[in-house]
Amino acid sequence: MSTTLIRNGRVITATDDYMADVLMQDGVIHAIGKNMAVGEGVRIIDASGLYVLPGGVDTHVHLQNIIGPTVTCDTFASGTRAAAFGGTTTVVDFALQTAEDSPLEAIARAQRLADPQVNIDYSLHVIVTRVDAQVLADVRHAMRHEGVTSFKMFMAYPGVMMADDAAIFQMLRQVGADGGMVALHAENGTVIDLLIREALEAGHASPRYHALTRPAILEGEATHRGIRLAELAEAQIYFVHVSSNQALKHIVTARAEGIPVFAETCPHYLLFDDSVYNSDEFEIAKYVMTPPLRTPDDQKHLWRALRYDDLQVIATDHCPFCMKEGHLGYQRQKMSGLHDFSKIPNGAPGIETRLVSLFDIGEMQGKLSLNRFVQLTSTTPAKLFGLFPKKGTIAVGSDADVVLFDPAATQVIHAAHLHSQCDYTLLEGRTLRGQVKKVFLRGELIVDGEQWLGREGMGRFVPRGTVQAF
Repeated sequence: MSTTLIRNGRVITATDDYMADVLMQDGVIHAIGKNMAVGEGVRIIDASGLYVLPGGVDTHVHLQNIIGPTVTCDTFASGTRAAAFGGTTTVVDFALQTAEDSPLEAIARAQRLADPQVNIDYSLHVIVTRVDAQVLADVRHAMRHEGVTSFKMFMAYPGVMMADDAAIFQMLRQVGADGGMVALHAENGTVIDLLIREALEAGHASPRYHALTRPAILEGEATHRGIRLAELAEAQIYFVHVSSNQALKHIVTARAEGIPVFAETCPHYLLFDDSVYNSDEFEIAKYVMTPPLRTPDDQKHLWRALRYDDLQVIATDHCPFCMKEGHLGYQRQKMSGLHDFSKIPNGAPGIETRLVSLFDIGEMQGKLSLNRFVQLTSTTPAKLFGLFPKKGTIAVGSDADVVLFDPAATQVIHAAHLHSQCDYTLLEGRTLRGQVKKVFLRGELIVDGEQWLGREGMGRFVPRGTVQAF
Protein backbone atom coordinates (compact mmCIF):
# COMPACT_ATOMS: atom_id res chain seq x y z
CA MET A 1 0.00 0.00 0.00
CA SER A 2 1.42 3.39 -1.01
CA THR A 3 2.54 6.10 1.40
CA THR A 4 1.54 9.67 0.62
CA LEU A 5 2.47 12.97 2.26
CA ILE A 6 0.16 15.95 1.77
CA ARG A 7 2.22 19.10 2.25
CA ASN A 8 1.26 22.73 2.96
CA GLY A 9 -2.49 22.18 3.23
CA ARG A 10 -4.93 23.90 5.58
CA VAL A 11 -6.40 21.13 7.72
CA ILE A 12 -10.05 21.72 8.66
CA THR A 13 -11.86 19.46 11.12
CA ALA A 14 -14.98 19.98 13.24
CA THR A 15 -12.86 21.65 15.91
CA ASP A 16 -9.52 22.68 14.38
CA ASP A 17 -8.12 24.85 11.59
CA TYR A 18 -4.35 24.79 11.07
CA MET A 19 -1.56 24.46 8.51
CA ALA A 20 0.15 21.07 8.53
CA ASP A 21 1.51 18.12 6.61
CA VAL A 22 -0.53 14.89 6.70
CA LEU A 23 1.18 11.53 6.22
CA MET A 24 -1.02 8.66 5.03
CA GLN A 25 0.36 5.14 5.38
CA ASP A 26 -1.17 1.65 5.45
CA GLY A 27 -4.64 3.07 4.87
CA VAL A 28 -4.68 5.36 7.91
CA ILE A 29 -3.42 8.78 8.88
CA HIS A 30 0.02 7.96 10.25
CA ALA A 31 1.25 11.39 11.34
CA ILE A 32 0.41 15.08 11.28
CA GLY A 33 3.11 17.72 11.64
CA LYS A 34 5.16 20.53 10.18
CA ASN A 35 7.98 20.13 7.65
CA MET A 36 7.88 16.36 7.98
CA ALA A 37 10.86 14.49 6.54
CA VAL A 38 10.08 11.33 4.57
CA GLY A 39 12.13 8.71 2.80
CA GLU A 40 12.33 7.75 -0.84
CA GLY A 41 9.28 6.27 -2.49
CA VAL A 42 6.82 8.48 -0.64
CA ARG A 43 4.46 10.33 -2.94
CA ILE A 44 4.37 14.03 -2.05
CA ILE A 45 1.39 16.18 -2.97
CA ASP A 46 1.55 19.95 -2.61
CA ALA A 47 -1.77 21.20 -1.21
CA SER A 48 -0.86 24.87 -1.09
CA GLY A 49 -4.03 26.97 -1.21
CA LEU A 50 -6.24 23.93 -0.59
CA TYR A 51 -8.32 22.78 2.35
CA VAL A 52 -7.55 19.31 3.68
CA LEU A 53 -10.93 17.93 4.79
CA PRO A 54 -12.07 14.59 6.19
CA GLY A 55 -14.00 12.62 3.60
CA GLY A 56 -17.71 13.35 3.63
CA VAL A 57 -20.06 10.94 5.40
CA ASP A 58 -23.54 10.79 3.83
CA THR A 59 -25.84 8.80 6.09
CA HIS A 60 -28.94 8.91 3.87
CA VAL A 61 -28.68 7.56 0.32
CA HIS A 62 -30.80 5.25 -1.83
CA LEU A 63 -28.66 3.33 -4.32
CA GLN A 64 -30.26 0.55 -6.35
CA ASN A 65 -33.20 0.66 -3.93
CA ILE A 66 -36.51 -0.85 -4.98
CA ILE A 67 -39.17 1.71 -4.10
CA GLY A 68 -42.71 0.67 -4.91
CA PRO A 69 -42.89 -0.49 -8.53
CA THR A 70 -39.55 0.97 -9.57
CA VAL A 71 -35.86 1.23 -8.66
CA THR A 72 -33.60 4.23 -8.11
CA CYS A 73 -31.50 4.87 -11.20
CA ASP A 74 -28.09 4.89 -9.51
CA THR A 75 -26.47 1.54 -8.90
CA PHE A 76 -24.08 1.03 -6.01
CA ALA A 77 -21.32 1.46 -8.60
CA SER A 78 -22.52 4.68 -10.23
CA GLY A 79 -23.78 6.23 -7.00
CA THR A 80 -20.60 5.65 -5.01
CA ARG A 81 -18.49 6.91 -7.89
CA ALA A 82 -20.59 10.09 -7.99
CA ALA A 83 -20.25 10.39 -4.22
CA ALA A 84 -16.46 10.16 -4.51
CA PHE A 85 -16.27 12.91 -7.13
CA GLY A 86 -18.28 15.04 -4.71
CA GLY A 87 -15.89 14.44 -1.80
CA THR A 88 -17.92 11.79 0.04
CA THR A 89 -15.98 8.67 1.03
CA THR A 90 -18.56 6.85 3.18
CA VAL A 91 -22.29 6.36 2.65
CA VAL A 92 -24.98 4.61 4.66
CA ASP A 93 -27.63 3.03 2.45
CA PHE A 94 -30.69 0.92 3.27
CA ALA A 95 -31.53 -2.75 3.53
CA LEU A 96 -35.29 -3.23 3.19
CA GLN A 97 -37.02 -5.87 5.28
CA THR A 98 -39.80 -7.22 3.08
CA ALA A 99 -43.04 -8.77 4.28
CA GLU A 100 -41.50 -12.21 3.83
CA ASP A 101 -38.07 -11.91 5.39
CA SER A 102 -36.10 -10.74 8.40
CA PRO A 103 -33.72 -7.83 9.05
CA LEU A 104 -30.80 -10.27 8.85
CA GLU A 105 -31.87 -11.51 5.42
CA ALA A 106 -32.29 -7.89 4.30
CA ILE A 107 -28.73 -7.07 5.39
CA ALA A 108 -27.29 -10.11 3.62
CA ARG A 109 -29.20 -9.32 0.42
CA ALA A 110 -28.02 -5.69 0.37
CA GLN A 111 -24.40 -6.71 1.01
CA ARG A 112 -24.45 -9.25 -1.82
CA LEU A 113 -25.61 -6.49 -4.14
CA ALA A 114 -23.27 -3.79 -2.88
CA ASP A 115 -19.96 -5.54 -2.20
CA PRO A 116 -18.87 -6.19 -5.82
CA GLN A 117 -19.82 -2.64 -6.87
CA VAL A 118 -18.97 -0.07 -4.21
CA ASN A 119 -16.19 2.38 -4.98
CA ILE A 120 -16.14 3.86 -1.46
CA ASP A 121 -16.86 2.52 2.01
CA TYR A 122 -20.45 1.91 3.06
CA SER A 123 -22.75 0.71 5.77
CA LEU A 124 -26.48 0.01 6.06
CA HIS A 125 -29.55 1.03 7.97
CA VAL A 126 -32.31 -1.59 8.02
CA ILE A 127 -35.80 -0.44 7.06
CA VAL A 128 -38.05 -2.31 9.47
CA THR A 129 -41.63 -2.69 8.28
CA ARG A 130 -42.84 -5.43 10.61
CA VAL A 131 -42.11 -5.96 14.30
CA ASP A 132 -42.57 -9.17 16.26
CA ALA A 133 -40.52 -11.18 18.76
CA GLN A 134 -38.34 -12.74 16.04
CA VAL A 135 -37.70 -9.40 14.35
CA LEU A 136 -36.62 -7.89 17.67
CA ALA A 137 -34.29 -10.84 18.23
CA ASP A 138 -32.82 -10.38 14.75
CA VAL A 139 -32.37 -6.64 15.35
CA ARG A 140 -30.41 -7.38 18.53
CA HIS A 141 -28.28 -9.91 16.64
CA ALA A 142 -27.64 -7.38 13.85
CA MET A 143 -26.42 -4.82 16.37
CA ARG A 144 -24.16 -7.23 18.23
CA HIS A 145 -22.77 -9.33 15.40
CA GLU A 146 -23.38 -7.64 12.02
CA GLY A 147 -22.24 -4.09 12.78
CA VAL A 148 -25.65 -2.65 11.86
CA THR A 149 -26.83 -0.38 14.67
CA SER A 150 -29.48 1.84 13.08
CA PHE A 151 -32.98 1.09 11.85
CA LYS A 152 -35.33 3.24 9.82
CA MET A 153 -39.10 3.24 10.25
CA PHE A 154 -41.84 5.06 8.36
CA MET A 155 -44.86 6.90 9.68
CA ALA A 156 -45.90 7.41 6.03
CA TYR A 157 -46.83 5.19 3.06
CA PRO A 158 -49.58 3.02 4.63
CA GLY A 159 -49.80 -0.46 3.23
CA VAL A 160 -46.28 -0.23 1.86
CA MET A 161 -43.73 0.68 4.55
CA MET A 162 -45.67 2.42 7.33
CA ALA A 163 -45.29 1.04 10.85
CA ASP A 164 -47.82 1.71 13.56
CA ASP A 165 -46.99 3.54 16.78
CA ALA A 166 -46.74 0.35 18.85
CA ALA A 167 -44.16 -1.13 16.46
CA ILE A 168 -42.14 2.09 16.52
CA PHE A 169 -42.29 2.17 20.31
CA GLN A 170 -41.06 -1.44 20.59
CA MET A 171 -38.13 -0.70 18.31
CA LEU A 172 -37.26 2.50 20.15
CA ARG A 173 -37.31 0.74 23.50
CA GLN A 174 -35.03 -2.10 22.47
CA VAL A 175 -32.68 -0.34 20.05
CA GLY A 176 -32.31 2.63 22.39
CA ALA A 177 -31.47 0.39 25.34
CA ASP A 178 -28.81 -1.35 23.25
CA GLY A 179 -27.22 1.96 22.21
CA GLY A 180 -28.46 2.09 18.63
CA MET A 181 -30.57 4.58 16.71
CA VAL A 182 -34.04 4.48 15.25
CA ALA A 183 -34.34 6.90 12.33
CA LEU A 184 -37.88 8.04 11.65
CA HIS A 185 -39.59 9.32 8.52
CA ALA A 186 -42.16 11.57 10.17
CA GLU A 187 -45.33 12.35 8.22
CA ASN A 188 -48.92 11.44 9.05
CA GLY A 189 -49.35 8.85 6.32
CA THR A 190 -53.04 8.06 6.67
CA VAL A 191 -54.17 11.69 6.50
CA ILE A 192 -51.83 12.33 3.55
CA ASP A 193 -53.35 9.37 1.71
CA LEU A 194 -56.82 10.82 2.27
CA LEU A 195 -55.73 14.23 0.93
CA ILE A 196 -54.20 12.56 -2.14
CA ARG A 197 -57.41 10.65 -2.90
CA GLU A 198 -59.49 13.82 -2.51
CA ALA A 199 -57.19 15.80 -4.82
CA LEU A 200 -57.34 13.15 -7.55
CA GLU A 201 -61.11 12.84 -7.23
CA ALA A 202 -61.34 16.61 -7.75
CA GLY A 203 -59.30 16.28 -10.97
CA HIS A 204 -56.03 17.66 -9.57
CA ALA A 205 -53.39 15.43 -11.13
CA SER A 206 -50.39 17.72 -11.80
CA PRO A 207 -47.13 17.41 -9.78
CA ARG A 208 -47.80 20.57 -7.77
CA TYR A 209 -50.43 18.64 -5.81
CA HIS A 210 -47.72 16.43 -4.37
CA ALA A 211 -46.74 19.38 -2.19
CA LEU A 212 -50.31 20.52 -1.51
CA THR A 213 -51.29 17.08 -0.17
CA ARG A 214 -48.28 16.81 2.15
CA PRO A 215 -48.65 19.97 4.30
CA ALA A 216 -45.99 20.84 6.86
CA ILE A 217 -48.42 20.49 9.74
CA LEU A 218 -48.56 16.73 9.11
CA GLU A 219 -44.77 16.54 9.30
CA GLY A 220 -44.97 18.48 12.54
CA GLU A 221 -47.68 16.25 14.03
CA ALA A 222 -45.76 13.07 13.25
CA THR A 223 -42.50 14.52 14.57
CA HIS A 224 -44.16 15.42 17.87
CA ARG A 225 -45.67 11.93 18.10
CA GLY A 226 -42.32 10.30 17.39
CA ILE A 227 -40.62 12.39 20.07
CA ARG A 228 -43.19 11.39 22.68
CA LEU A 229 -42.79 7.72 21.77
CA ALA A 230 -39.02 8.10 22.21
CA GLU A 231 -39.53 9.88 25.52
CA LEU A 232 -41.72 7.03 26.75
CA ALA A 233 -39.18 4.48 25.53
CA GLU A 234 -36.31 6.45 27.12
CA ALA A 235 -34.47 6.23 23.82
CA GLN A 236 -32.56 8.47 21.46
CA ILE A 237 -34.26 9.17 18.13
CA TYR A 238 -33.19 10.60 14.77
CA PHE A 239 -35.48 12.36 12.28
CA VAL A 240 -34.60 12.16 8.61
CA HIS A 241 -35.03 14.94 6.02
CA VAL A 242 -36.55 17.63 8.29
CA SER A 243 -38.03 20.25 5.97
CA SER A 244 -40.27 22.56 8.01
CA ASN A 245 -40.46 24.68 11.11
CA GLN A 246 -43.61 22.73 12.00
CA ALA A 247 -41.32 19.74 12.65
CA LEU A 248 -38.36 21.72 13.85
CA LYS A 249 -40.15 23.49 16.69
CA HIS A 250 -40.96 20.15 18.32
CA ILE A 251 -37.33 19.04 17.97
CA VAL A 252 -36.06 22.27 19.53
CA THR A 253 -38.50 21.98 22.44
CA ALA A 254 -37.62 18.34 23.07
CA ARG A 255 -33.89 19.02 23.07
CA ALA A 256 -34.43 21.85 25.53
CA GLU A 257 -36.22 19.33 27.74
CA GLY A 258 -33.18 17.06 27.62
CA ILE A 259 -34.67 14.41 25.31
CA PRO A 260 -31.94 12.97 23.06
CA VAL A 261 -33.44 14.01 19.72
CA PHE A 262 -31.24 14.35 16.64
CA ALA A 263 -32.15 15.35 13.10
CA GLU A 264 -30.92 16.00 9.59
CA THR A 265 -31.95 18.25 6.78
CA CYS A 266 -30.95 18.05 3.11
CA PRO A 267 -29.36 20.51 0.68
CA HIS A 268 -32.51 20.82 -1.44
CA TYR A 269 -34.46 22.26 1.50
CA LEU A 270 -31.75 24.92 1.86
CA LEU A 271 -31.37 25.65 -1.86
CA PHE A 272 -35.00 25.73 -3.06
CA ASP A 273 -38.46 26.65 -1.77
CA ASP A 274 -42.06 25.90 -2.66
CA SER A 275 -42.20 28.62 -5.32
CA VAL A 276 -40.98 25.94 -7.76
CA TYR A 277 -44.44 24.35 -7.53
CA ASN A 278 -46.25 27.40 -8.96
CA SER A 279 -46.99 25.67 -12.25
CA ASP A 280 -48.94 22.77 -13.68
CA GLU A 281 -46.08 21.81 -16.01
CA PHE A 282 -44.79 18.28 -15.61
CA GLU A 283 -41.23 19.62 -15.48
CA ILE A 284 -41.68 20.30 -11.77
CA ALA A 285 -41.82 16.53 -11.20
CA LYS A 286 -38.06 16.82 -10.69
CA TYR A 287 -38.89 18.60 -7.39
CA VAL A 288 -41.25 15.84 -6.25
CA MET A 289 -39.51 14.54 -3.15
CA THR A 290 -40.80 13.66 0.31
CA PRO A 291 -41.28 15.83 2.24
CA PRO A 292 -41.78 18.48 -0.44
CA LEU A 293 -39.97 21.81 -0.53
CA ARG A 294 -41.30 24.33 1.98
CA THR A 295 -41.57 28.11 2.33
CA PRO A 296 -38.74 30.65 2.53
CA ASP A 297 -39.68 31.11 6.19
CA ASP A 298 -39.13 27.39 6.82
CA GLN A 299 -35.77 27.72 5.10
CA LYS A 300 -34.82 30.56 7.45
CA HIS A 301 -35.60 28.38 10.47
CA LEU A 302 -33.56 25.48 9.06
CA TRP A 303 -30.50 27.70 8.75
CA ARG A 304 -30.97 28.95 12.31
CA ALA A 305 -31.24 25.35 13.55
CA LEU A 306 -28.04 24.40 11.72
CA ARG A 307 -26.15 27.26 13.35
CA TYR A 308 -27.36 26.43 16.85
CA ASP A 309 -27.10 22.63 16.60
CA ASP A 310 -30.81 21.87 16.68
CA LEU A 311 -30.08 20.13 13.37
CA GLN A 312 -26.89 18.09 13.48
CA VAL A 313 -26.50 16.56 10.01
CA ILE A 314 -26.83 17.52 6.37
CA ALA A 315 -27.43 14.36 4.33
CA THR A 316 -28.58 14.15 0.74
CA ASP A 317 -31.47 11.66 0.72
CA HIS A 318 -30.08 10.94 -2.74
CA CYS A 319 -33.03 9.09 -4.29
CA PRO A 320 -32.68 9.55 -8.05
CA PHE A 321 -35.26 8.83 -10.74
CA CYS A 322 -34.91 9.90 -14.36
CA MET A 323 -37.15 12.48 -15.99
CA LYS A 324 -36.89 10.75 -19.38
CA GLU A 325 -38.55 7.34 -19.47
CA GLY A 326 -36.14 4.68 -20.70
CA HIS A 327 -32.97 6.65 -19.94
CA LEU A 328 -30.23 4.01 -19.64
CA GLY A 329 -33.01 1.43 -19.78
CA TYR A 330 -34.76 2.57 -16.59
CA GLN A 331 -38.54 2.23 -16.64
CA ARG A 332 -41.35 3.58 -14.45
CA GLN A 333 -39.40 6.66 -13.51
CA LYS A 334 -40.81 10.21 -13.10
CA MET A 335 -42.95 9.94 -16.26
CA SER A 336 -45.03 7.28 -14.51
CA GLY A 337 -46.96 10.12 -12.93
CA LEU A 338 -47.62 12.15 -16.07
CA HIS A 339 -51.38 11.94 -15.49
CA ASP A 340 -51.39 11.20 -11.76
CA PHE A 341 -48.98 12.97 -9.37
CA SER A 342 -49.33 10.17 -6.80
CA LYS A 343 -47.52 7.82 -9.19
CA ILE A 344 -44.42 10.03 -9.52
CA PRO A 345 -41.61 8.27 -7.63
CA ASN A 346 -40.56 10.58 -4.79
CA GLY A 347 -36.93 11.62 -4.76
CA ALA A 348 -34.18 13.71 -6.30
CA PRO A 349 -30.42 13.39 -6.94
CA GLY A 350 -27.75 15.22 -4.97
CA ILE A 351 -24.98 12.86 -3.86
CA GLU A 352 -22.24 14.55 -5.90
CA THR A 353 -23.10 18.20 -5.22
CA ARG A 354 -23.61 18.11 -1.43
CA LEU A 355 -20.24 19.49 -0.30
CA VAL A 356 -19.80 22.14 -2.97
CA SER A 357 -23.37 23.43 -2.78
CA LEU A 358 -23.21 23.72 1.01
CA PHE A 359 -19.82 25.39 0.85
CA ASP A 360 -21.22 27.91 -1.63
CA ILE A 361 -24.51 28.73 0.12
CA GLY A 362 -23.31 28.09 3.65
CA GLU A 363 -19.69 28.95 4.28
CA MET A 364 -19.23 31.49 1.47
CA GLN A 365 -22.36 33.37 2.50
CA GLY A 366 -21.42 33.41 6.18
CA LYS A 367 -24.16 31.03 7.33
CA LEU A 368 -21.76 28.30 8.44
CA SER A 369 -18.19 28.38 9.71
CA LEU A 370 -15.66 26.04 8.12
CA ASN A 371 -15.62 23.91 11.26
CA ARG A 372 -19.41 23.70 11.30
CA PHE A 373 -19.40 22.79 7.60
CA VAL A 374 -17.16 19.78 8.36
CA GLN A 375 -19.13 18.92 11.47
CA LEU A 376 -22.43 18.74 9.57
CA THR A 377 -21.19 16.82 6.54
CA SER A 378 -18.68 14.43 8.10
CA THR A 379 -17.98 14.39 11.82
CA THR A 380 -21.43 14.40 13.42
CA PRO A 381 -22.96 11.83 11.05
CA ALA A 382 -19.97 9.60 11.84
CA LYS A 383 -20.51 10.08 15.57
CA LEU A 384 -24.26 9.56 15.56
CA PHE A 385 -24.05 6.38 13.52
CA GLY A 386 -21.09 4.68 15.17
CA LEU A 387 -18.37 5.40 12.59
CA PHE A 388 -16.21 7.85 14.56
CA PRO A 389 -13.19 8.16 14.83
CA LYS A 390 -12.54 5.65 12.06
CA LYS A 391 -14.45 8.04 9.81
CA GLY A 392 -15.33 11.71 10.08
CA THR A 393 -12.08 13.36 11.12
CA ILE A 394 -8.42 13.90 10.32
CA ALA A 395 -6.53 12.40 13.24
CA VAL A 396 -3.69 9.95 13.73
CA GLY A 397 -5.14 6.44 13.47
CA SER A 398 -8.28 7.45 11.58
CA ASP A 399 -8.88 6.07 8.10
CA ALA A 400 -7.02 8.15 5.53
CA ASP A 401 -10.22 9.37 3.86
CA VAL A 402 -9.09 12.82 2.79
CA VAL A 403 -10.43 15.47 0.42
CA LEU A 404 -8.36 18.28 -1.07
CA PHE A 405 -10.77 21.13 -1.70
CA ASP A 406 -10.09 24.38 -3.57
CA PRO A 407 -12.11 27.20 -1.98
CA ALA A 408 -11.17 29.69 -4.71
CA ALA A 409 -12.29 27.65 -7.73
CA THR A 410 -15.68 28.11 -9.36
CA GLN A 411 -17.67 25.63 -11.40
CA VAL A 412 -20.91 25.56 -13.36
CA ILE A 413 -23.04 22.53 -12.58
CA HIS A 414 -24.43 20.48 -15.47
CA ALA A 415 -25.97 17.00 -15.26
CA ALA A 416 -23.93 15.98 -18.29
CA HIS A 417 -20.71 16.58 -16.31
CA LEU A 418 -21.79 14.70 -13.19
CA HIS A 419 -21.31 10.98 -12.58
CA SER A 420 -24.78 9.95 -11.43
CA GLN A 421 -26.92 7.99 -13.88
CA CYS A 422 -29.77 10.42 -13.25
CA ASP A 423 -30.53 12.56 -16.29
CA TYR A 424 -30.94 15.84 -14.40
CA THR A 425 -29.64 17.85 -11.47
CA LEU A 426 -31.62 20.40 -9.49
CA LEU A 427 -28.58 22.69 -9.82
CA GLU A 428 -28.43 22.75 -13.64
CA GLY A 429 -26.54 25.85 -14.83
CA ARG A 430 -25.79 27.13 -11.34
CA THR A 431 -22.34 28.59 -10.66
CA LEU A 432 -20.86 27.44 -7.36
CA ARG A 433 -17.74 28.48 -5.50
CA GLY A 434 -15.43 25.67 -4.39
CA GLN A 435 -14.30 22.45 -6.01
CA VAL A 436 -13.11 18.99 -5.00
CA LYS A 437 -9.63 18.47 -6.42
CA LYS A 438 -8.42 15.14 -5.04
CA VAL A 439 -10.05 12.39 -2.98
CA PHE A 440 -8.28 9.63 -1.05
CA LEU A 441 -10.02 6.51 0.26
CA ARG A 442 -7.96 4.84 2.96
CA GLY A 443 -4.89 6.57 1.54
CA GLU A 444 -5.51 5.56 -2.07
CA LEU A 445 -6.06 8.36 -4.59
CA ILE A 446 -9.40 7.67 -6.29
CA VAL A 447 -10.28 11.11 -7.73
CA ASP A 448 -7.67 13.36 -9.29
CA GLY A 449 -9.38 16.37 -10.85
CA GLU A 450 -11.61 14.94 -13.57
CA GLN A 451 -9.73 11.63 -13.62
CA TRP A 452 -11.25 8.53 -12.01
CA LEU A 453 -8.67 6.23 -10.42
CA GLY A 454 -10.96 4.13 -8.25
CA ARG A 455 -12.41 0.73 -9.04
CA GLU A 456 -15.59 -1.13 -8.35
CA GLY A 457 -15.41 -3.36 -5.30
CA MET A 458 -12.63 -1.41 -3.58
CA GLY A 459 -15.09 -0.04 -1.04
CA ARG A 460 -15.67 -1.98 2.16
CA PHE A 461 -18.61 -2.61 4.43
CA VAL A 462 -17.88 -0.78 7.69
CA PRO A 463 -19.30 -2.40 10.84
CA ARG A 464 -20.59 0.32 13.13
CA GLY A 465 -20.68 0.81 16.86
CA THR A 466 -23.28 2.44 19.04
CA VAL A 467 -24.41 6.07 19.14
CA GLN A 468 -21.73 8.43 20.38
CA ALA A 469 -24.02 11.08 21.84
CA PHE A 470 -22.40 14.31 22.92
